Amino acid sequence: MHPEYPPTIVLRHRRENLKKCSLTGLEKRADFLFFPYPGAQLPILKDYLLLKQGAPLLTIADQDRGLFLIDGTWKLATLMESQIPPMEARSLPPHFRTAYPRKQTECPDPETGLSSLEALFIAYAILQRPVEGLLDRYYWKEAFLERNSLC
Repeated sequence: MHPEYPPTIVLRHRRENLKKCSLTGLEKRADFLFFPYPGAQLPILKDYLLLKQGAPLLTIADQDRGLFLIDGTWKLATLMESQIPPMEARSLPPHFRTAYPRKQTECPDPETGLSSLEALFIAYAILQRPVEGLLDRYYWKEAFLERNSLC
């Protein structure tokens, strides 16, 4: 774990298909904590920010805050959010586009509905946290970086 910032907390729905999950492979990293939903006993989330579309933008001023991510389908994520303690939320700039081939109909905007990993990569870049290794196992890495002029 990097001592400069809290670990990223991921609340993952038990029905999340790990073969398709963009976050698979990050479970062993020291800077991530994964909790199952339902049934997880979450730590105290003081100083954590929920990554969520439609919230105020994430900025460098949030650098010392932890990130909390809900990992599930769009439909399940809404239910999951209603079950967690209230916390401040932040969103990412809307110009970023996903490379993930989305098939879900619940996604409000399939172009800007980033995969969990894409969202974390952008959030880490905004917060000036190390992004090395985040996309190493991501099948759509090159397309995502090119599509967003990040390479």
